[in-house]
Amino acid sequence: MAVRLNITVDRQVYLRLKKALPPKRISAFINDAVRARLFPDHRTLDEAYRAARREQWRRRVGADWKATETEDWPE
Repeated sequence: MAVRLNITVDRQVYLRLKKALPPKRISAFINDAVRARLFPDHRTLDEAYRAARREQWRRRVGADWKATETEDWPE
């Protein structure tokens, strides 16, 4: 069920929406954009996690903290 919503956007954003989208499609575009931001699909998340895994700085930080994961824990 659709709910009517009154929002405010910058004039430049509005003009770009009007230029880029066919008539009567701004609401659908905004709805899809918000849904994608709030509820990203699993493929998008998986791709982001794979990209993060390839970042060298994350490996260095992970290695620095690795000792804290098991240090002083009973076996």
